Amino acid sequence: MRHLKSRKKPRSLIITGYKRPLVSEDLWELDLKEDVHHIRQDFDKVMKEEFRKARVRLQKQQSGKMSKRRPHLHQTSLVKGISQDALVMEEIEEMKGQRQKRNQKGRGEVPYPHSWLFPTIVKTFKWVLLKSAIFKLLQALLAFVSPQLLKVMIHFIQDRTIHEWKGYMCAVLFLLVTSLQSLFEQQYTKYCFLMGRKVQAIIVATVYKKALTMSNNALKDSTVGQTVTLMSADAQRIREALVFIHLCWLCPLQIALSTVFLWLELGPSVLAGLFVMVLLVPINGLLATRSRGFQVKNMGHKDKRMKLMNEILNGIKILKLYTWEPSFEVQVESIREQELKVMRKSSYLSSVSTLTFTCAPALVSVLTFAVFVSVSSENVLDPQKAFTSISLFNILRFPMGMLPQIISALVQMVVSIKRLEKFQGGEDLDPLAVEHDSSLSTSVSVQNGTFAWDSDNKPVLKNISLDINPGRLVAVVGAVGSGKSSLISALLGEMNKLIGHISVKGSLAYVPQQAWIQNATLKDNILFGSELDEKKYQQVLDACALRPDLDQLPGGDQTEIGEKGINLSGGQKQRVSLARAAYSSADTYLLDDPLSAVDSHVGKHLFERVIGPNGLLKDKTRVLVTHGVNFLPYVDEIVVLVDGIVSEVGSYNSLRASGGAFSEFLETYAKEENKKSDAEEDPAETDPVEQSQNTQDEATASVTVTKETSSCHSQGHSNNSSSVAVKKSSSTNNKKQSENGKQLIQEERLQSGDVKFSVYLQYLRAMGWLYSTGVFVFYFLQSVAFIGSNLWLSEWTGDAVKYYNTTYPVAIRDMRVGIFGGLGVTQGVLVFLGALLLVEGAVSASRTLHTDLLSSILQLPMHFFDTTPSGRVINRFAKELFTVDEMIPPSFSTVLLRLLEMIANLVIVCLATPLISVVVIPLTVVYCFLQRFYVATSRQLRRLDSVSLSPIYSHFGETLAGLPVIRAYGHQERFIKQNETIIDNNMKSFYMLIFSNKWVNIRLEMLGNLVVFFAALFAVVARDHLDGSVVGLSITYALNVTHTLIVLVRTTSQLETNIVAMERISEYIEIEKEAPWITDHRPPDDWPSEGKLRFEDYKVRYRPELDLVLNGITCDIDSSEKIGIVGRTGAGKSSLTNCLFRIIEAAEGRILIDGVDIAKLGLHDLRSRLTIIPQDPVLFSGTLRLNLDPFERFSDADIWRVLELSHLKDFVSGLAAGLQHEVSEGGENLSVGQRQLLCLARALLRKSRILILDEATAAVDLETDNLIQTTIRKEFSHCTVLTIAHRLNTILDSSRVMVLDAGRIVEFDSPSALLEKQGYFYALVRDAGLTGVDDTKLEELLEAL
Repeated sequence: MRHLKSRKKPRSLIITGYKRPLVSEDLWELDLKEDVHHIRQDFDKVMKEEFRKARVRLQKQQSGKMSKRRPHLHQTSLVKGISQDALVMEEIEEMKGQRQKRNQKGRGEVPYPHSWLFPTIVKTFKWVLLKSAIFKLLQALLAFVSPQLLKVMIHFIQDRTIHEWKGYMCAVLFLLVTSLQSLFEQQYTKYCFLMGRKVQAIIVATVYKKALTMSNNALKDSTVGQTVTLMSADAQRIREALVFIHLCWLCPLQIALSTVFLWLELGPSVLAGLFVMVLLVPINGLLATRSRGFQVKNMGHKDKRMKLMNEILNGIKILKLYTWEPSFEVQVESIREQELKVMRKSSYLSSVSTLTFTCAPALVSVLTFAVFVSVSSENVLDPQKAFTSISLFNILRFPMGMLPQIISALVQMVVSIKRLEKFQGGEDLDPLAVEHDSSLSTSVSVQNGTFAWDSDNKPVLKNISLDINPGRLVAVVGAVGSGKSSLISALLGEMNKLIGHISVKGSLAYVPQQAWIQNATLKDNILFGSELDEKKYQQVLDACALRPDLDQLPGGDQTEIGEKGINLSGGQKQRVSLARAAYSSADTYLLDDPLSAVDSHVGKHLFERVIGPNGLLKDKTRVLVTHGVNFLPYVDEIVVLVDGIVSEVGSYNSLRASGGAFSEFLETYAKEENKKSDAEEDPAETDPVEQSQNTQDEATASVTVTKETSSCHSQGHSNNSSSVAVKKSSSTNNKKQSENGKQLIQEERLQSGDVKFSVYLQYLRAMGWLYSTGVFVFYFLQSVAFIGSNLWLSEWTGDAVKYYNTTYPVAIRDMRVGIFGGLGVTQGVLVFLGALLLVEGAVSASRTLHTDLLSSILQLPMHFFDTTPSGRVINRFAKELFTVDEMIPPSFSTVLLRLLEMIANLVIVCLATPLISVVVIPLTVVYCFLQRFYVATSRQLRRLDSVSLSPIYSHFGETLAGLPVIRAYGHQERFIKQNETIIDNNMKSFYMLIFSNKWVNIRLEMLGNLVVFFAALFAVVARDHLDGSVVGLSITYALNVTHTLIVLVRTTSQLETNIVAMERISEYIEIEKEAPWITDHRPPDDWPSEGKLRFEDYKVRYRPELDLVLNGITCDIDSSEKIGIVGRTGAGKSSLTNCLFRIIEAAEGRILIDGVDIAKLGLHDLRSRLTIIPQDPVLFSGTLRLNLDPFERFSDADIWRVLELSHLKDFVSGLAAGLQHEVSEGGENLSVGQRQLLCLARALLRKSRILILDEATAAVDLETDNLIQTTIRKEFSHCTVLTIAHRLNTILDSSRVMVLDAGRIVEFDSPSALLEKQGYFYALVRDAGLTGVDDTKLEELLEAL
């Protein structure tokens, strides 16, 4: 049961917002009926039925074609004697051919159920639509009462025989009618705005829910960038269109009623004006058609840009290490330029539309009046006819002016609805791909299974038949790319099952190869939504070796883990991921190489305590993908995969005895393990000895929390150190620091107070002063022409008295018509010219701001990305930039036009009846006070809305990254509820914004109504001194004040709330950057020519308030030396490599490379001369060639050479597109091992004199590891190589080994010398299983070295 805060009046919220900046705690809780979950339930019921109807319609459309194409399929599939597999394969081939044809024609032709989303919205909110329609109809009808009252008032002024009380009654009726209009209008807008926001929330929730069920095939087509655009731009466009939805029928009604009333005043002359309006229909139809085309293109560009931005943020560390930022900046800017090009064309169309509809009322009135006075000399334009008609024309201006906006909004909505329908119509995972049956005799059964990631490509796994009995531990081994991870994915139902059958008994738990960690506490990551069982929880912590980590983390298991586990090492992340699985109490465990990311001794501990025959999961069914040969003797069964086919299945001993390829593999790469096996050494027996030694080693070491192998390293939460370093003997200060360190991700900064004027100036500066000044000048001149045309009309109506009972001179008539028409057309032309300048200025501002924002983001230090959820950055490039592109320019234009129109109206009223200025001045003061009083609240609510939007994108990105894990555990509903809670938090601020809007609008409109009332009242009071033309002019434009005031208030608040987007973009533009990429101190072209390294008392910390993570490193490394860097978790190994690249800057000391102090160089000069092969292989969507050489500096021959050296030539040459093969987002269509080999190829291309290997072979099998090491030894023989390795055998042939502990060098000598010393390195080697505890095995190892 949810506790709700008591509802307060909007006034209390506005008063609070005026006194101090609002915070989220000030907002009301949503009623249960207003939360997303409740609304979505109603929406889903309707959507299910409408989607079913749409699917039936689609099937009927396709059925004729399908029956003609395959008339025999339906019949033969019913014949039992025909092979079902043959049919399926035939169908697959046909679907593949169809898809290839569609890809050639364009993706837009892929059929999907359509025309269901809009009916769903209408049926879900039918009562809201009905109520708002009634209120709008009443308001629209009342609008036509005011011109009739004006007619009565003018007659009252002209006929002095009418009693005065009728005049006062007329004034009171003016106030009553306009007040009722205001009340009805506010009710209408409240319903429409709330409905629009609910629909937006539902769309976001529905897109999220769909993403949880989509197949990998469909997700490949719907990139993260496109999906984020659906949730931001498309959802917002639908919301905005729904606000105008009633105007679709109301505008034609208002035009029709205006025409009828004008006919009553001016007779058939009104047909001339009607002709102009009819003429505009096809023009606007053409404009709308073109606009729709531009809209589709623009959304496509936005999708591409957001997809690339998402990849940049995910791979920002790689871009910095390889100095690839400029290449990707050019790619993004290129897409952005195409987007702006389309935006400019679309805006030009809008300007033409603005011209036609600005000129339309003037042309209609001119033509109508001209025809009226021309058809008969008896037709005289007196004040009654003129100003009643002008009032009607002013009413007509609203629908005519709104039509272009309505058309534009509807066109955008149609485009967005089609995009959403296409996304929702995407293929879901087949729920029947894996059968879950608790009555099975086997835990896992695969019968003749053939699987592919994409139906376009060849199967990855072929003819797989496998039975795994309950409680068995089955290892899956094979070379890189053999299909090990694909087999796990197939068992999870994540792959396309082409033929065959999969059955799984009971529930599943899944540990992916690359650990997925949530932005939550460590405890929440382990529990993963399950109830806490303290005893079991403690057992899991011990088994997964997490107890020492909890002692070190600042908040223990309550420490917040950053996005993607940024403040944990690679090993820690994998242990948390394994702990999550162990705690889940599932029936079957699918473990995709979880031991590769941990140190050897930790891997042994995890195997013995968790996975192995005596571990925590000993009674469970376990399928373990592994490259660790030393674990294989202890598994029940081994499955060997070769090129997607099961080549051998059997026990360890039977496979060794078979004499096959696996046996040879073991003989080559498992000599030590074989010795242990021959001696029948039980790992459980040696465990206590080793555990004791481990404990002793750890007692002598610092417990500085560090991070070794994260894919995203940086300040405070980087490779080797988390945000806080805490020693066991911590002081009070350290305890406070530890307490503060519980929270890694800080709350998003929330601005408060007025939007600084400098923010407006920054936007105008981005537009260009020439454009912004030109817009103001043209709009001001238009306002002058507006005043002039109305004063001229007043003079014209005075001719009725001047030429009473005389012939009206033709010359005077033509002059009046000509000048009145000329001033009307001049207004349209001036607005058009202003709009053109605004388009160019807006495009210039959008280009400048995007360029500055992108440049700033790419130059921010790594600690920013580690402590800032990517959703916040994505929010700037999606929602905030969308606001700058498409919301601020029209808001700016409307505010300027309406402000000048408001001033013009008041000037006209005061000139006509000077007495009213006595009232106008205090009303203006009250208006200004109300405006400032309200804007303080609305602005802060808009900020809260923007801040609460970022978690939606962050949570969505996090969900997509962990989709297989979420689906494996069956936690989709829990994540949907969590997403709904985040959306509800965002909705609260918007709801409050709507209510506060209505509160202030009704009061401001009442001020406008008072202007009308006093204009009428003073006309009655001074009837003896006024003529009809002056009164008509005064009241007509007093009536216009109310509407103009409404629009001005709304657009002013919109502008100030929209400019918050500019403020938030500026915030990221102005953040402190990392050091310059290029400085005046440039190194020689051949630097470093020798590759000598020197550390001089080097100390580093991630932030000024944190402890040192490297503490006085002093050493010399000679040219071409091969240095192995080892140490337990937290020793500072990867921090050392981060310092070489200046990912973190020195606190004291310096690093010299060939005698050059690296702190004096530009970052690109430094980083481009070094090469690193990181542990986590990051690839970007695009071609293979782009991923190897984004600057295109090397020839194809060079690329093929490095592919051959990295053992990828055969694989790449076997691809249809070769080097142009498209890599999917994140490199998902390649195995982790293949991605790592591509990273090796990158390093081979650069050929630097200094190479750093950061756990570079953790994800590959031992055979591939050996090939990589051989390549490195040969190709980098002349280079200085620093190697950080889990597999200590890879650094045993190093020149020297550096042993780090607590940020200090504790040993630094040759491997043989360190082994003889029997110190730290000896302990590490022994724990890794490379030596025994006796001297005989030690001697054997020394002889081998």
